[in-house]
Amino acid sequence: MDYSKLKIPTHVAFIVDGNGRWATEKGKIRSEGHKQGFLNLKKLTAYIFSKNIKYISAYLFSTENFKRSEKEVSFIMNLLTNQLKDILNFCHENQIKAFFSGRKENLSKNVLKAMKEIEDETKKYKNRIFNICFNYGGHTEIIDATKKIVKDVQNGNLDINTLDENIFNKYLYQDLPPVDLMIRTSGEQRLSNFMLWQNSYAEFYFPKTYFPDFDENEFDKAILEYTKRDRRFGGIDYEN
Repeated sequence: MDYSKLKIPTHVAFIVDGNGRWATEKGKIRSEGHKQGFLNLKKLTAYIFSKNIKYISAYLFSTENFKRSEKEVSFIMNLLTNQLKDILNFCHENQIKAFFSGRKENLSKNVLKAMKEIEDETKKYKNRIFNICFNYGGHTEIIDATKKIVKDVQNGNLDINTLDENIFNKYLYQDLPPVDLMIRTSGEQRLSNFMLWQNSYAEFYFPKTYFPDFDENEFDKAILEYTKRDRRFGGIDYEN
């Protein structure tokens, strides 16, 4: 699809949802759905970046996902470490800078090592930014940011009277522009504690498609819908 005459978001965010249900409906184990979702994420990410969209954020594992079965959680964790070489090759081929947002607690040494290697290996890239939300929660991000602000104020590194939205944003896990388009696959219509600060004026899109089937054509549909939206950011266009 020709994107030249369409509104192109700067920052697209995904709640990657429906992997398990995709697998269950096909008579497969849920882990197979996570595997297919991971493969689709790479393919879809490359396509999105090719359309001159600079930032992608993906909600892959929430702080609440630890409530799932030990087997499923272990499989998701191992995906990261087992696919490390493939992830690095993908990032280098597409010149993607990848980093992780979330807390480090409850993550194994192998997972933390893989995360650090990915961040170190790709930090030289500047034009394509992939924010991987892993062991992430929007509430905890705001709490953690607030704690850092309090510490800096107490240490004399920040004047509380200068604190504004731009400065607060720098204390979040990553200093990213706000989300323009937030897509949650599988038909569920809620944020589930995802990037609450950054999604404040995002356009939401809720396709019924499970994430493993959310391909390039499905993303094109999302962009066509986004192009139709009138983003006023709280204002009114009195000319229309």
